[in-house]
Amino acid sequence: MDTAHFTFLILLVVLVFFEADSRRPSRRRRARNVKEGTIRLVGGKNTLEGNVEIFHLGIWGSICDDEWDITEANIACKILGFAKATRATSNSEFGKGKKKIWMDNLYCQGHEKSFQECRFDGWGVHDCAGSEAAGVECELAKNDTKLESLVAKKPAIIRSKLKEKDIEVRLLGGRYPSEGRVEVKIDGKWGLVCGDGWSLLEATVVCQQVEKGYGQAAVQSSFFGGHLDNITISGLKCTGREQNISECSYESMGSRVSCPGTDDNIAGVICAAELPDLVPDEVEIERSTYLEDRQLVFLQCAMEENCLASAAYKIDKNDYGYLYEQRRLLRFTARIGNIGTTDFRPFLPKHAWQWHMCHLHYHSMEVFAHFDIINLQGQKVAEGHKASFCLEDNNCLPGVEKKYACANYGDQGISVGCSDTYLHTVDCQWVDITDLAPGVYRFKVSINPEFKVAELNYDNNAAVCNLYYNAVSVRVFNCTLQRP
Repeated sequence: MDTAHFTFLILLVVLVFFEADSRRPSRRRRARNVKEGTIRLVGGKNTLEGNVEIFHLGIWGSICDDEWDITEANIACKILGFAKATRATSNSEFGKGKKKIWMDNLYCQGHEKSFQECRFDGWGVHDCAGSEAAGVECELAKNDTKLESLVAKKPAIIRSKLKEKDIEVRLLGGRYPSEGRVEVKIDGKWGLVCGDGWSLLEATVVCQQVEKGYGQAAVQSSFFGGHLDNITISGLKCTGREQNISECSYESMGSRVSCPGTDDNIAGVICAAELPDLVPDEVEIERSTYLEDRQLVFLQCAMEENCLASAAYKIDKNDYGYLYEQRRLLRFTARIGNIGTTDFRPFLPKHAWQWHMCHLHYHSMEVFAHFDIINLQGQKVAEGHKASFCLEDNNCLPGVEKKYACANYGDQGISVGCSDTYLHTVDCQWVDITDLAPGVYRFKVSINPEFKVAELNYDNNAAVCNLYYNAVSVRVFNCTLQRP
């Protein structure tokens, strides 16, 4: 081939490439066509499910699963044109989320038309990882033939026990015997577990089964090796009480199992022999609960931290007398003790703690406790939205020395044998019940409610009480310790 012929071929290839590229809309051009605040579902088996992503400043990003529940899930499904949500998912059930996380602690009332109308920490402000992406499973409206034709038929998922007999489990690829990727032996072959929805509850079962203690960390990564081609189980779900993972449920199992997300969505664990164990003082809750009517002029810091019910934020600030509007608060003291074998420490590094001007100290955990009022039908009708927490030793058993303090940028945590006390007089240590009708309810105070920090036992993390409210007074009684 002569030089002229070769040059002609090169020019022809370049022209064809540029012609094809000019007809293909660029990613940036496509992004310009997306409206600010648009949401989409990714990673699901069809258009009815997936992790929720939101579009902001020209970039798609994840929503963190902190505070994410069926209320926010319903809004997401309705925005997308579906009837409602059948389930709110967490722990990146449809694959690891994007590195860009736009929303955290999203809190909606249920009537909003977009997530921008809800309260959240601020665009890009979060304390989350890619393994904490929020997601949904939506449901079509009845007789919605228009959307039904666009949705791929999804086979019914029957969550069942893995086997009647015990299943062998091993850890491989770790730096120590107490960590590694999780491998299970099914039908005589070893395979991996998909990391979809993998949490500390599943990690706890695995660690106890391999006799390495308790689940300290649930890993969704190929850090310990492995490849998605060798996935044997996906959608594994445990309560944390099982003795063998054969007692857990699963979504799919076999030689060709679909695992959402990227190639590094592999389940792994880090086990530990010692962990903390937090327990709320249910007697103190019964003893300290009372009502207080307080004007908004005294609640400005609380409003900045989103500690009031949504109705308080709808009051027109330009109205005469706005600051003298009253809110009715259910106040109580929460005392949380550590009866475990090691100190309870926040999972965020110290440099990531947030300074709160109202309280004049750093907060180390965003989601440490939930305060919920639930009606007799099981529906949440009011909740306390305490933005974040400072953890310290307030009261200790005889012979135990206090170690943690919030003041002066001190180290935070709760020592073994000590308790952290949030007095009823503290801002946000309440539930705003201004719009609550008189009646009988359940009052639940949950500690570490989303199992973000590993513990020896999760069955004593919530104090669940009876609550009687007659519009003049309140009574909390018969509190028992349960799982959140």
